[in-house]
Amino acid sequence: MSNARTARFSRRGILAAGGALGLGAVLAACGDGDAKSGGSDSSAAAEESGPWSFKDDRGTTVKLDKVPVNIVAFTGAAAALHDYGVQVKGVFGPTKTKDGKADVQAGDMDISKVTILGNTWDQFNVEKYATLSPEVLVSTTFDDAGTLWYVPETSKDKIAKLAPSVAVSVYDRQLTASLERMWELAESLGGDMKAAKVTDAKKRFEEASERLRKAAKAHPDIKVMAGSASPELFYVSGTDLSVDLEYYKALGVNFVEPTEKAKEPTGGWFESLSWENVDKHKADVIIMDDRSSAIQPADITEATWKKLPAVKAGQVIGRSAEPILSYDKCVPQIEALAEAIEKAKKVS
Repeated sequence: MSNARTARFSRRGILAAGGALGLGAVLAACGDGDAKSGGSDSSAAAEESGPWSFKDDRGTTVKLDKVPVNIVAFTGAAAALHDYGVQVKGVFGPTKTKDGKADVQAGDMDISKVTILGNTWDQFNVEKYATLSPEVLVSTTFDDAGTLWYVPETSKDKIAKLAPSVAVSVYDRQLTASLERMWELAESLGGDMKAAKVTDAKKRFEEASERLRKAAKAHPDIKVMAGSASPELFYVSGTDLSVDLEYYKALGVNFVEPTEKAKEPTGGWFESLSWENVDKHKADVIIMDDRSSAIQPADITEATWKKLPAVKAGQVIGRSAEPILSYDKCVPQIEALAEAIEKAKKVS
């Protein structure tokens, strides 16, 4: 998976760029009024429920006396839970853009109703986190070590003392596997999985997937390249680690595969190209990282980019490089790719 923040990668920061306090000390240091303006609690039924347990993708089982209500989550995970009717009190990760609007990774959440503990890489206000009386922290993990996404390495131990954590893996597996795990987590947290909008979204996901399968089969010669742009470099993603690309490949999509994928510290997610060499790989359709950390296609000024056949043909679409793990949010991504392949001209 590509990302414009590569320069700040460490082993635990594969996709984004970039002294312990006891609980008593943390609470004593707090007093931020807006920390108490978190999102609404989950259902009353959840509050009155009995013991809760969930075994996450690290193999860790979290056990609590009741279904947790004070939930804090990575923004993308919170957005997925929101789609299933589970509200969180606090979030961390890309949530608000510079102009104050909801980040693409916030999905349909009302970001004015959650406490933002950190909006960028390595930001996490531990003191404010403590004031939320967190019962569980939810995040994704992008490595086989189960590292919690967007939980800073420098403060992870302090954070871990305040509440147990749950991780949903998006590493080296197909999208459907991660979607199923988030579904299970949401259901355990009191989500209404029989709601019409939820069951309808799952049906639409299946229909969109079948459409993509048919499109790929009908147009096997159309080459698709997954890219991400930064001021200095253009990243070409491989399909062997990203949940969405692995799934699309399984459906038959013909992807460009990087020939010189980075090793350490990026772990083989992508190949880094200078803008002078952006034409190294031939593609008919380009799907571009839509995260706020990446330069969007309309803002790329490099002449070499504008000369690419797919760009000149207008065959460039967006891609959620960190998919929100709800069926509803994945449907548009799959439908857009299917349509792009169906309409694409062979230009490579």
